[in-house]
Amino acid sequence: MTGRQQEDRPDGRASIVVGVDGSETSLRAAAYAVGTARRQGARLVFVYARSAGGGIGAMLDTTGVGQAAALSEQDRTEAMLRDLQQQVAAHGARSELLVRTGEPFAVLSQVAREVRADCLVVGSSTSLGHRIAGSLAVRLVRKARWPVTVVP
Repeated sequence: MTGRQQEDRPDGRASIVVGVDGSETSLRAAAYAVGTARRQGARLVFVYARSAGGGIGAMLDTTGVGQAAALSEQDRTEAMLRDLQQQVAAHGARSELLVRTGEPFAVLSQVAREVRADCLVVGSSTSLGHRIAGSLAVRLVRKARWPVTVVP
């Protein structure tokens, strides 16, 4: 990092943005990012892109049971991510957790711009549909303006 890049940052430290959603691969990505942040003395920013809800599923869910289950799952994921953040602090790394509502690609890109990220870290997708239509990791590698590390 050049002197000019350090001056542009509020604390002069590099920033690593890691996308987390509670999946096994995203937790491996978080572990990788924690190690990298500790070694480099970088700021670690965990990002959870919360589902906006709505859509056709919400229109068909007249009882509200589906929406309540989705919110409950998101709340459990957010609690687990707060626990992860506390564990990171216990290992001497500085981190923050940002929870935003929206599509993961857009959320991660926006946060990376805001914090002037040096790199993005995400877990690989295990979904069969993503192998056909393209995953978040593939979209980030193709379109993002930052180096992207994809953790299997």
